[in-house]
Amino acid sequence: MDLGALEEIKRVKHRYLRCVDLKRWDDVADTLAPDATASYGTPTYGEPIVLAGREAITGFLREKLGGEILTTHFAVQPEIDIDGDTATGLWPFEDTVISQEHRVMIKGAAVYEDSYRRGEDGQWRITHTGYTRTYEFVLSFEDLPSLRFTANRWAPENAF
Repeated sequence: MDLGALEEIKRVKHRYLRCVDLKRWDDVADTLAPDATASYGTPTYGEPIVLAGREAITGFLREKLGGEILTTHFAVQPEIDIDGDTATGLWPFEDTVISQEHRVMIKGAAVYEDSYRRGEDGQWRITHTGYTRTYEFVLSFEDLPSLRFTANRWAPENAF
């Protein structure tokens, strides 16, 4: 196995997740091939979301996870198979989404099923990313009387 390619693929997936959480949308776009596709299977939005193209994917993420939405994505234990300049990967992950406006926290887990391609520039990019939830639950802030936020890099002081 090409261990250099394996590490590069891990890095591109981790960069994708980190940049989503930090709302660095141009950097998210750079992790995706121009013709990338995505399918996010989450009960929160009802039917699975299917997107085609780098701009559609980053636009969706910016709209749904931008603004006051706080997120954390944690992907571990990848199973990656490499075949020349293409690869596939499975990534178990957990995420937390906090909506201050709706006063809810969504917690869940899934397994990403991704595809990758090494571009002409030598960089690995995601050609498909998608998941189906293994579980997801929603907690209302109203049900958590002791909940308080002690840090939020996007909120003004004492926003909660």
